[in-house]
Amino acid sequence: MRRGRVVMDVIESDVLAGNAAGDPATRTVPVYLPPGYDATTRRYPVIYVLSGFTGRGRMLLNDNLWAPPLDQRMDALNAAGAREAILVMPDCATRYGGSQYLDSTATGRYATHLVAELVPWIDSRYRTLAARDHRGVAGKSSGGYGALVHGMTHADVFGAVACHSGDMLFDYCYRGDIPKFCTRLQQGGGLTAWLAAFESAPHKKHEDLEALNILAMAAAYSPNPAAPLGIDLPCDLETGAFRDQVWARWLEHDPLRMAGRHRDALASLRLLYLDCGTRDEFHLHHGLRQMRRTLDALTVPYRAEEFDDGHMNVGYRYETSLPLLAAALAP
Repeated sequence: MRRGRVVMDVIESDVLAGNAAGDPATRTVPVYLPPGYDATTRRYPVIYVLSGFTGRGRMLLNDNLWAPPLDQRMDALNAAGAREAILVMPDCATRYGGSQYLDSTATGRYATHLVAELVPWIDSRYRTLAARDHRGVAGKSSGGYGALVHGMTHADVFGAVACHSGDMLFDYCYRGDIPKFCTRLQQGGGLTAWLAAFESAPHKKHEDLEALNILAMAAAYSPNPAAPLGIDLPCDLETGAFRDQVWARWLEHDPLRMAGRHRDALASLRLLYLDCGTRDEFHLHHGLRQMRRTLDALTVPYRAEEFDDGHMNVGYRYETSLPLLAAALAP
């Protein structure tokens, strides 16, 4: 089988320099070059693959006996007849576990980094087909959210989208974890004390990772430079009272709410692919079903699939989406 190769490239980001969370501006970006890249002078479509919460691009290359890394999956797909494409694996991680690929005063300008900095940087360094119709974005979980949102807000940059188990229907996927978040931070002595203990702990407990997820979403959806850590929380940490005004800001970022505002962008995509497991632990299959109804009402073309699995360890779904994306983005 002919194999591609992975370049572990490094970008010194001007956009992320001095970010409020104190995260590094130097980011490692794995770039998969297809088997034919070194033997020809042709240009290739590009697919940006966005990792999920607590992940970054290098995570997509993790290897184990039953889940091959992304480069090996793509090699096998090419050998089976899929069109070749360059795959780019950005690093948009933050101290809170993720950025949702959005600009935020609490974390940094990760949407700007991805769209206005990384895309032209990749186009200048590799033989890409540097046009919207040959550039796609895909991801799973928070990465699926990022892919779908950028398909809505930056359809001039990305011409095809694949969203695997992406965050949507926030009332189901986040709201139920907010009381647990509140309790955990109360037990930890408040936001600053809990975060310091979490960051210094050699072993991250499950309940702390659950709390971190809500903190990361608040950093992405409800930043406030005047609040502690620059983040408005969705609940009052003393009483546990729910903050409806903060929650309203979160809902503005829910893809189900956004779709109507970005109907024309979604309809312009060469491919809009969505899927989710029917046993998703974050109830995202309900979000997918409501998104299908929303897209039908908006007369937006799409392809959606459900599969018998949960939220975790579903990287094999890229074996469905990547060939579709590569075909849609081919010249």
